[in-house]
Amino acid sequence: MVSVFEIIAGLLTLTALFAWLNHRWLGLPDNVGLLLMGLLASLVLVGLEMLLPNTALFGDVHSVIEGIDFPAALLNGMLAFLLFAGALQIDLSVLRDRAWTVGAMATFGVVISTLVVAVLFWSVARLLSLPLPFAWALVFGALISPTDPVAVLGMLKQAKVAKTLEMDMAGESLFNDGVGVVLFTILLSAALGASGEGIDFVEIGRLFFVEALGGSLLGLATGYLAYRAMRAIDDYPIEVLISLALVTGTYALAQHLHISGPIAVVVAGVLIGNRGAVYAMSETTQQHMFGFWNLVDEILNSVLFLAIGLEVLVVQFEPSLAPMALAAVPIVLVARLVAVSLAVTALSFRTRFVKGTIPILTWGGVRGGISIALALSIPAVTEKPMILAATYLVVLFTIVVQGLSFPAVVKKVRRA
Repeated sequence: MVSVFEIIAGLLTLTALFAWLNHRWLGLPDNVGLLLMGLLASLVLVGLEMLLPNTALFGDVHSVIEGIDFPAALLNGMLAFLLFAGALQIDLSVLRDRAWTVGAMATFGVVISTLVVAVLFWSVARLLSLPLPFAWALVFGALISPTDPVAVLGMLKQAKVAKTLEMDMAGESLFNDGVGVVLFTILLSAALGASGEGIDFVEIGRLFFVEALGGSLLGLATGYLAYRAMRAIDDYPIEVLISLALVTGTYALAQHLHISGPIAVVVAGVLIGNRGAVYAMSETTQQHMFGFWNLVDEILNSVLFLAIGLEVLVVQFEPSLAPMALAAVPIVLVARLVAVSLAVTALSFRTRFVKGTIPILTWGGVRGGISIALALSIPAVTEKPMILAATYLVVLFTIVVQGLSFPAVVKKVRRA
């Protein structure tokens, strides 16, 4: 029986090794390089198992990877730290100016994308004579619609975009995760309870509003308490410890209250990163606080993308589901284009957008570990293999293809 410590030790060792190899030889962006190297290592193991079926190597590695509860590790652990670290970097003055855009994309954009993905995914399944109730198409739409903050923030480091557009992308990715998790949870419960029939959209809307608003209020309250505590002292080790307590305590309390933990930690992070940095931290504390959370962000970021690559060992792919998985890529792109176009067009009368906002936001809609974690968290129903295969292929495409080509797309749009 492999212990938790041994699993963590193995992951950190592999992450450090692959990160060094990527930095030394490949030169790819860290998230893309680690994902591809993890995926390659997984495929090599699969190939060795086919060539040497009697070896125990594949089975041992498979059992170790299977022992990692990826949904729990990400959704109930890493996500809180990653979102808080990202929210600390948000400039509240710019966010305030872009509030309508970020809010629209993080809420209505996710809902519109969920509906478009569901309709198209369900329609393709019917054309291919594959059984997929519309309720489960909605579940897939909810888990694949939110952009991934870790992937998006990493991608923004590789490409220079206008400050307002950068805030639109970063703010949307931080807030729409919370919205997406809430929507997914509600739609999953509806799908499991209704078996595809009789979904109460009014009740879904009510629960969505309560969880999202509750998360925002909780984050504001706990963030303010942490801010007051930091302001009363000037001791950076204690203040960093307070920030850790803020993240873990807020997320745990949100789960206990059945409200959105991701939204709560993002709101708390924005408050601490702005008002807290200005009024509650000395220059020394700021250096240690932001340095600590940047390091946490980089380490967890690296481990996450390596884990995504390794997860191919435990994801069951059926050849018959390949057409649906391949169709999911253009479906998600079309849904993203529709959601972005509607939001930008509706807000253009009151908000100024830079040239190329729609194509850049569309191509910059990268999905990541959160989508995979949500797909893996689905109970063992007949629809799960189809949803999981489609999710994994979309995530690989967006991170590798869209992520690597994003700087070139930005440059091309600027020249057009």
